[in-house]
Amino acid sequence: MAVKEDCIFCKIVMNETKSYCVGENVLSLAILDINPFSEGHCLVIPKRHVLWWHDLTEEENQSLFSLAKATAAKIKKVYKPDFVAMYARGRRIPHTHIFLVPTFKSDPLDRFFNALEGFQESPDMLVELKKSKSLEKTAAKLRSL
Repeated sequence: MAVKEDCIFCKIVMNETKSYCVGENVLSLAILDINPFSEGHCLVIPKRHVLWWHDLTEEENQSLFSLAKATAAKIKKVYKPDFVAMYARGRRIPHTHIFLVPTFKSDPLDRFFNALEGFQESPDMLVELKKSKSLEKTAAKLRSL
């Protein structure tokens, strides 16, 4: 299994750094985030050091998202949030990870996503992206690779 010595998540996988594990499968690990946005905020990480989730093998990807689903179910049962926000990261800590954050109406993360959705719906540039001609052009660019 590929690990990177200076990666905090690799150290967690190798039991060299303390973590608060809430679930695990053969290829992935679910832990509490030590800088949580809310109580129950978890991270799901692959055990192999990989920068981006889309560079995972199919088996690793299935493992990661399966564990994320199971962990989100636990979060929903315990905290009864309005929503469990999920997003993949790997920028600040360059080891891909999925954030699972229980959110409630009007909490900071809910307000952030509401603002982001409002931004997505309003600026002229983004409105142009919704038009059929723009969508066709974008799809053609992505299909060409």
